[in-house]
Amino acid sequence: MNAALEAEGLVKRYGARTAVRDLSFSVPRGSIYGVLGPNGAGKSTTLRMLVGVLRPTEGRISLLGGPVTREALKRFGYLPEERGLYRSMSARGAIAYLARLKGAPSGKAFKRADQLLNDHGLGKVKRKKIKTLSKGMAQKVQVLGAIAHEPDVIIFDEPFSGLDPVNQRVLEDTIRAQAAAGRTVLFSTHVMEHAERLCDRILLIAHGGKAFEGTVQQALALAPSVAVLETEGDYDLAATLAPKGFRIVQEGEEHGNRRWRAKLENGHGSRQLLQACVEVGAPLSLFEPARASLHEAFVSLVGDKAMPDAAE
Repeated sequence: MNAALEAEGLVKRYGARTAVRDLSFSVPRGSIYGVLGPNGAGKSTTLRMLVGVLRPTEGRISLLGGPVTREALKRFGYLPEERGLYRSMSARGAIAYLARLKGAPSGKAFKRADQLLNDHGLGKVKRKKIKTLSKGMAQKVQVLGAIAHEPDVIIFDEPFSGLDPVNQRVLEDTIRAQAAAGRTVLFSTHVMEHAERLCDRILLIAHGGKAFEGTVQQALALAPSVAVLETEGDYDLAATLAPKGFRIVQEGEEHGNRRWRAKLENGHGSRQLLQACVEVGAPLSLFEPARASLHEAFVSLVGDKAMPDAAE
């Protein structure tokens, strides 16, 4: 009963193609849970099975300790990957409509819509039609519609897609606020940074199956150690140290110096890397160990070809 969502042995086939294979996981109540992986990995299919849009070919789903029923789904909020609102509705009307579909009384639904729009800086456009709003504003309205009936569990499918960096941060704050209010939030994304900042636990899906489930810290512990270096001038540190077995990529330039990121693997630690730099006479202006990223952890689990870029 401590799980808001449980899935056991989920399989989804479309003819001869298997989109999700033998997927099991558990989402603790009150947590922020991320479903991560590249586009086409099976994230959206999994979320659609959780909310009853798709029926699993095999497997079992439990919602708040019980089966997937219409009454149970009223306690869920869902933002689908395919965005869409009635374009002739006002922002206020669209949010209230979605809340009423989940059982909220009309008066409470409109009151909640007004409150959410005001709290999220959209009070001035609440009576404007959806078709007159920018894409980002319309998407924010649909996010608010998913939480307007104050659900116990909120499921967002790629909620950050299409939002500019400012509105991505606003949405992150919204997710944190919902979790702070005791709600369970599950979202899918192919951008690792969002999960790294937000999630208590994560599920990595690759090729339709589970590659990892656990905390962010547990995932990061699976990544190779890294070091950040800076060299003076146009010195090519990656090319110089490649014959010695080091994988180094350039991260940028600043004030005429090049900045590098080295993965410390295959028995190479920071001491060996520094020694190699001294041996080749690299003009170092910076050398420091760094924290591995979630993207690097997942590349180590599933390989470069299976993972998306680190950012959109």
